[in-house]
Amino acid sequence: MSAEERRPSWIRGRDAQETKASFPELFFDLVFVFGLIQLSHTLAADFTSATAGEALLLVLAIWWLWINTTWVTNLLNPDSDPVRYMLFASMFAGILMAIALPNAFGNHAFAFAAAYSAIQIGRSIFTVAAFRRESDETAGTFVRITLWAMISGALWIAGAFLPFEARVIAWMTAIATEYAAPLLHYWVPVLGRAPRQMLILSGEHLAERCALFVIICLGETILTTGRNAADYMGGDLTFVVFCSAFVSTVAMWWVYFNEGQEAAAEKADNAAELEPVAHNLFTYGHLPIVAGIILTAVGQDYSLSHAQEDADLKTAFVVLGGPALFLCGSIWVKVSAIRRLPVSHAGALVTIGLLLATFQYFPTYLLNLGATTSLVTAATWDYAALRWPFKGTGKAR
Repeated sequence: MSAEERRPSWIRGRDAQETKASFPELFFDLVFVFGLIQLSHTLAADFTSATAGEALLLVLAIWWLWINTTWVTNLLNPDSDPVRYMLFASMFAGILMAIALPNAFGNHAFAFAAAYSAIQIGRSIFTVAAFRRESDETAGTFVRITLWAMISGALWIAGAFLPFEARVIAWMTAIATEYAAPLLHYWVPVLGRAPRQMLILSGEHLAERCALFVIICLGETILTTGRNAADYMGGDLTFVVFCSAFVSTVAMWWVYFNEGQEAAAEKADNAAELEPVAHNLFTYGHLPIVAGIILTAVGQDYSLSHAQEDADLKTAFVVLGGPALFLCGSIWVKVSAIRRLPVSHAGALVTIGLLLATFQYFPTYLLNLGATTSLVTAATWDYAALRWPFKGTGKAR
């Protein structure tokens, strides 16, 4: 056997072992731990409607960067040297992007836009090269993806040189373009749309990778809470709020992993047409879950630093909005996976809605405890219903 034949293929195999997340992928994820910490610190330091809007756009960009890389590593073999080099180069650009995050709408706009666009375009070009001898149709799909990435990249780069208001519009257009592209099957003039079901995907790999990203977000929440608790531990209510923050993080883990992640993986594995199911469950379905966890971390930070202050609308939004968004995302994924509305989640959302309607009567720490109680109730209800279903149906949830 020649040296060329012994080299691992650039394309991922489809046996059980090769569809698992690889060490290079996990190494790549470390960049996003740093990026999420940067984002949550920035948002907690100055939370206004303007910064919340900016943070939302950045969350959309971070998630899109990560999920697109996950789709590519679902197809490519991270144990081959060229794919590893691509991931390492993306990591380096990702670190530069994360460094620029706190001032992405200010003096570091070009650094952020250039790093983000380089990753998106470079990864797509690499995938075209990887498939050029394996599958002309798959390579053609990634040619279309590359063209869309170039269009959005031009908007990101151009926006970096525009005044603030115009920059926001350009970047909103760029991210909207990227999110719309899969729904339009990456249509481009002359080439047309990408063929349906062209990509040979592993549902197990996508489900596992999304679950690992949720773990990253929850871990970032614990890191942020621990750091801030150390800063404010002298306060009378700091320990109470810290305990509440930790319990809410555990409750979110329980809500997601108690059934949702497993159901999503099973749905993806059994799908006759995986590509649209994967977009619904993972590409778009996990976005509110991730955004909700990040916003929850910001709310916990705010609760630690303003525990005894009377809540205002901004406080109520940041403390209650994260758990509400997380529950909405969990409902989306579970309804898509098991075709059943989780009543526990809907009940928790009603409780959060009541807290939001009456926020002016509560100090910040009580809003935090109320949000935590809602999450714990949803998690406990799910746990009990799965083990002691009413009338043996398993559907009383």
